[in-house]
Amino acid sequence: SNELEATELPPPVPQTLSGIATPASSRPPSPGDLVEVSAIKRRMIEVPTTQRVGEPDKKRRMLTDGAALQEVVVEVIGTVTNPQDMVGPQVTVSGASGARDEQARREQQQGVLQFHVVGNVVTKSPTDESLVTLIGLKNVFAHQLPRMPREYISRLVLCPKHRSLALIKNKVVIGGICFRMFPRQGFSEIVFCAVSSNEQVKGYGTHLMNHLKDYHLRHNILTFLTYADEYAIGYFKKQGFHKEIRLPKTNYVGFIKDYEGATLMECELNPKVPYTEFSTIIRQQKEILKKLVEKQQRQIRAVQPGLPCFQGGVRHIPITSIQSIWESGWKPSAHDRILEIDASDSQLHIVLKSLLSQLKTHQNSWPFLQPVDKSVAPDYYDFIKYPIDLKTIGENLRARRYKSLQLFVADVQRMFANCRQYNDASTEYYQCANTLESFFMGKVNSMAESTSPV
Repeated sequence: SNELEATELPPPVPQTLSGIATPASSRPPSPGDLVEVSAIKRRMIEVPTTQRVGEPDKKRRMLTDGAALQEVVVEVIGTVTNPQDMVGPQVTVSGASGARDEQARREQQQGVLQFHVVGNVVTKSPTDESLVTLIGLKNVFAHQLPRMPREYISRLVLCPKHRSLALIKNKVVIGGICFRMFPRQGFSEIVFCAVSSNEQVKGYGTHLMNHLKDYHLRHNILTFLTYADEYAIGYFKKQGFHKEIRLPKTNYVGFIKDYEGATLMECELNPKVPYTEFSTIIRQQKEILKKLVEKQQRQIRAVQPGLPCFQGGVRHIPITSIQSIWESGWKPSAHDRILEIDASDSQLHIVLKSLLSQLKTHQNSWPFLQPVDKSVAPDYYDFIKYPIDLKTIGENLRARRYKSLQLFVADVQRMFANCRQYNDASTEYYQCANTLESFFMGKVNSMAESTSPV
């Protein structure tokens, strides 16, 4: 005689950010809850670490440090305990804006849905409840998978080597997954997976699969294999399955059933993810990040006292000498470092002369060596109001008109912009402008990388 071994899966337990279950009554957040967001959190407050002249002391520039940082995040977590304040997937009955399993999770918490793992054990007579669950599963699979022989479905569902996760709504089986576990081989085979047609598009299939994943995590099995027909591939892809089989063939060949016209798919489980509560955790993390960003924005928007140096007649200071700029988390880019080269630098003229020489000797510089000839392009000066060319730039350089690298770069870029404005993208002139500009900016950026603000 056979006994149907039934195990009821408990409703989802609220999870912390570190994936550790906590009582439903909730508890004050602790620094241990912050594992998952710590890396993102650190990136959000990262500030420059290279000390430069005029840069505020590194300790003063840190927005938060050590215990202070933990206090900030704990404070933020304390403001997002209300689910109605969460961002991310919204708590809606249906629609693209909500998590696929949101309704199913809510109905399980209300007691409308139940999940039972049932299996056939050769011991003693089965209970009526277990028989009803098992027969209900067989009927759902037979109805939803018409191409499968009914006898074949009955044999596998009742096989002692197989187990089934039943989805029960108001005491009626409306879906389930039949599977066989191969612990020594390190995987489980999903044999049948179906939800009644009148109960689909409610997120039940996703929540059912998430329960199966959590069940396997408790049994230390981290890989699913299944053969999916053309109608099921889309569903399995949404559940994290893929066609690339990473499990060695020696682990599954000869163990799983082969189906003609079906595609073998694999899903790898992450032991750190509580799948039935995953979307809720993501919403919590999004809200925490949102609060952290808002907190940082309030600091950035703080009104700082004016700089007294301008009262003494100073007209220009390096941006790196402004303390609040560093405190906002700003980092100088390569372009910013270019603009910080002192205009009085005695080497500026030599640098600009070298850049101009490299431009002139480039193989794509020929359209820019001289001013545009009106006889060649009679209407050029009707379109281009501020013409510039390498010859004119050279004259300006000899006259010492470029007081900074910024002015020189602006003239060169205007030369390329004029060319693209007048010529069609398919012309040789246009292509020369793109190639020469790329070469020029590469030289400028290389120089900026090796140049520190003075």
